[in-house]
Amino acid sequence: MKILFISPRYEGGIGGHAFRVAEKLREYGYDVKLMHVPHVPIKNIKNPSFALFGVTKALFDREKYDVVHAWNAPSAFVMKFIKAKKKILSVHGIYSAQVEILHSKTTSTAVNIGESKVLKWADKLTTDSKLVQKTYKEKYGLNFIYLAAPLDTTKFKEIPEIPRKENQVVYVGRDSFEKGTDILRNIESKINGKVVYCTNIAWKEAMQILKESSLIAIPSRMESLPQVIKEAFYLKTPVVATSVGGIPEIITHNENGILVPPNEPEKLVNAINDLLTNKELRDKLVEKAHDYIIKNFTWEVLLPKYIELYER
Repeated sequence: MKILFISPRYEGGIGGHAFRVAEKLREYGYDVKLMHVPHVPIKNIKNPSFALFGVTKALFDREKYDVVHAWNAPSAFVMKFIKAKKKILSVHGIYSAQVEILHSKTTSTAVNIGESKVLKWADKLTTDSKLVQKTYKEKYGLNFIYLAAPLDTTKFKEIPEIPRKENQVVYVGRDSFEKGTDILRNIESKINGKVVYCTNIAWKEAMQILKESSLIAIPSRMESLPQVIKEAFYLKTPVVATSVGGIPEIITHNENGILVPPNEPEKLVNAINDLLTNKELRDKLVEKAHDYIIKNFTWEVLLPKYIELYER
């Protein structure tokens, strides 16, 4: 089976998800090609330039594919012009809502008008969040397949055994407004420990810092379902996160993690400091979190669902 993946990049967030799926499918004999498209690296024209250059590339692509899989809404514009028997579009989060928080209400309104049309270009729609699935059903009557992003536990064999650093708090992710890094920096002086920011480093190095930390803070204003929560669960690092997007789908407060309301810095700093002083709770949270990941988010559990997506 010949499959084409389309994404603005193949690292972090949904792009990283696409890359990991491609790797796994190749292990099982699938011919997966990643389309690489240039774009102008300026905030307001990055996605439009990707779509423009991608469509141009698609128009000159003479290959025929069994499946073309677009990863995020801008990739759908490229997907539309690819010759394929089946077209799949995956999204992490509500695209128009993401545009509103990152750009403006006016831009979001314009995107909202065309969003349902773009989504209908696909034969199948998938998302990694049940909240996104529910929202798009209510908003446009569209049926999304819930397909979780797996965690490849074999990759963690590369991470050495290292001792925990007492009272070290880590942040792993993009340094951006929607991720709430400004919120964490503003409360940093009130945290009873050292905060380490892993915003632009290799995955292996980030995982080593995550593994040695006392807890990870996720101060996001908007999310789909961050992969780093699953990574922290697997590495048995306690999680304090805001209750946005799909995060409450995998974190049950005081059971396998700690949830706080978004945009409430005092509650976030209190939750971090309380957990730093409560080893008994930390130990309870990480054991339940690790068990939850193994039972629900490994490739062993989820691979058959991905195979079904492409084969049927």
